[in-house]
Amino acid sequence: MVNYMLMITGELENLTNLQPQGGCDDPDFTYYFKVKCGNCGEVSQKETCVTLNETVPLPKSKGTTHLVQKCKFCDREGTILMIPGRGRPLTQEMSESGKFTPLMLLDSRGFEPVEFSFGTGWKAESMEGTKFDDIDLSGGEFAEYDEKGECPVMISNLRATFDVTK
Repeated sequence: MVNYMLMITGELENLTNLQPQGGCDDPDFTYYFKVKCGNCGEVSQKETCVTLNETVPLPKSKGTTHLVQKCKFCDREGTILMIPGRGRPLTQEMSESGKFTPLMLLDSRGFEPVEFSFGTGWKAESMEGTKFDDIDLSGGEFAEYDEKGECPVMISNLRATFDVTK
């Protein structure tokens, strides 16, 4: 068992508190990433998606998890369990310092999560308090105009890592 913390950063221009639409523990937010087999090292060709509100039974066990998948190369099975309560929004201060912010903790068995994809369903707010909802980051950036603050707002240079954590 290895825990991986999904860490995100990016450049926020006149914005703060970038996070999933329903907060960092949004039960309906979909996380997209590829997985690398812990046995043979093969990386999945397609992205896997997991959400907090969808669980599946663990094979040969009584518990549940968020993902059960077999490696297409060596047939080894792996699981990923999402652990809420450890994520925080990406703030203007963290963005300016270039530091990564934790978003979601994953308990991974047999797989290593790699290549997180920013998709739809994000929210942020301007420095003047204007809320921007349902932000689509699948193109890698977001640009809009804040009428209240009379300034452009932008999200760009998004990056994500999966850090091994305890």
